[in-house]
Amino acid sequence: MRGAIAAGHPLTAEAGARVLKSGGNAVDACIAAACAAFVTEGPLTGPAGGGFLLVHVGGRATLLDCFFAVPTEPLGEIEHLTVDFGSTTQSYHVGDGSIAVPGLLAGLSEAHARFGQMPWQELVEPAIELARAGVDVSEAQRFLHEILVAVLQRDEGGRRIYADAGHLDTSDLAATLERVRDDPAAAVRELLPELQGDLDSYLPIDRAPLRATSEDREVLTTPRPSRGGAIVAAALADFSGSTSLDDRARALRAAYGADSLGGITGTTHVSVIDAAGNAAGLSSTLGAGSGVHRGGTQLNNMLGEFDIIGRGELVPGERLASMMTPTLVLEEGRPRLMLGSAGSVRLSGAIAQVVDAVLR
Repeated sequence: MRGAIAAGHPLTAEAGARVLKSGGNAVDACIAAACAAFVTEGPLTGPAGGGFLLVHVGGRATLLDCFFAVPTEPLGEIEHLTVDFGSTTQSYHVGDGSIAVPGLLAGLSEAHARFGQMPWQELVEPAIELARAGVDVSEAQRFLHEILVAVLQRDEGGRRIYADAGHLDTSDLAATLERVRDDPAAAVRELLPELQGDLDSYLPIDRAPLRATSEDREVLTTPRPSRGGAIVAAALADFSGSTSLDDRARALRAAYGADSLGGITGTTHVSVIDAAGNAAGLSSTLGAGSGVHRGGTQLNNMLGEFDIIGRGELVPGERLASMMTPTLVLEEGRPRLMLGSAGSVRLSGAIAQVVDAVLR
């Protein structure tokens, strides 16, 4: 099937494009790309990640919430690391106590069961091939790995992956992905056996997308518990008729309200549109990463992402807050633009500005 895909790494996009060429639809390609990103973008996403998947199939849209949940009991203590970025420093909250209940693979499995066309095993295979070979590191990735060395090489598992600055050793991840291919739910339980009860009770939530308009086109984005969609909708409404940068800056400030700028965290995004008019957009994350590596992959640190989830009491089983905002623009009922972004609380403003710029 013909189509278009955009992703955070060329090999991630190639995995999705390969599935489109093999006859898969947008959802199939998105799943394949997501699994490939576990290999190519390991600091940002992985089998122990969470996300939001916006799907438009057969003229109907749904938002699959596969974001993190609060565990029944924390796995340990949260460790505080300070990372020096030269002109500033940032505190990272890592370790076993920062790990939340992941839902990403549960969400991808649900999407495949409802919307996919190709066999699940064929969608994971490109990622396995990548993991067996390892991945050469780009200059941008090398910079990221250097500034986050205290997190990425906090334990022996991380040092094994990132020891060679020019090439990622993802051989351990290949075995994990083989397990994902055969039984994704079991693969996650094996990564986090301490959370088996929470994982067994975890279910993706089918949510109605938040709807807005921009330049007479319909915009579909994320509802609560993501705060990002409401910011996108408010900014687009205030952008209408504005022409100056000052007006846009004031519109963004008003849209954000009390949401202040947070620190550097990790998110990646995949957007796919196919020739049949189907679309899929997945934003996924490990937070800033826990520095805990198992099975060749880093586990999440969402319980330590205080800039986003706050410092209030957490209720076991509840979804954590997020800013991730996969967004779809429809023109006469067909996908015109699918997009998403990294950037923690900054990403919503970026998405709103891109939508506005493309549609004007």
